[in-house]
Amino acid sequence: PPHKLSFFTIATMKSVIFAAAVASAAAFAPAKVAQSSTTALNADLSKELGAQAPLGFFDPLGLVADGDKDNFDRLRWVELKHGRIAMLGVVGYLVTYAGVRFPGAEDIPSGFAALDNLPGMVWAQMIATWTMMEAANQDQYAGPWGTNQNALGESPAEFKGDFRNGFIDFGWDKLSDDQKMRKRAVELNQGRAAQMGILGLMVHEKLGNVDQLLPPHF
Repeated sequence: PPHKLSFFTIATMKSVIFAAAVASAAAFAPAKVAQSSTTALNADLSKELGAQAPLGFFDPLGLVADGDKDNFDRLRWVELKHGRIAMLGVVGYLVTYAGVRFPGAEDIPSGFAALDNLPGMVWAQMIATWTMMEAANQDQYAGPWGTNQNALGESPAEFKGDFRNGFIDFGWDKLSDDQKMRKRAVELNQGRAAQMGILGLMVHEKLGNVDQLLPPHF
């Protein structure tokens, strides 16, 4: 029975594993660097997004031990991005495991087996799509090439990863600062869970017992 990863998931799995092993763990700083300074170095990171229960301020690898705010923000963005990819990966895994396929792809298995069954044109289309997405969204916060400039200032984005671009915001602009931080924290936590989830599904698939977690066709 089909109980493997979707081709979309497979293409991103290396990035997901890296994020799960490094970016998530490095997104926090140890308590010893919590200071009152507001400079780029030795900044107080103890109340930054993601430093929350149960671990709180946690950086076992010491990647932000110097309190470098710019580096912390970069790692936070890396974690957010890979969390979003992992969430899509989990959904893709469940959907294809359930037997759902695009028209014309009914004979392509899900999971690792899809690597040997995808036509070359499909790979070309996927790579072209990923390239365009990366180019367009590489740094919306800074407004690359002046494409995201407007009367609001350097960029209408409020934070790295804010890709609304003045279009769909689901009432975001009406939320208070505390509500915005809470919603961002929810997304971050869901991404962390998804990184662990997709990694677990991949491991169990290779172990041959993923059907014990997900019955065939649910």
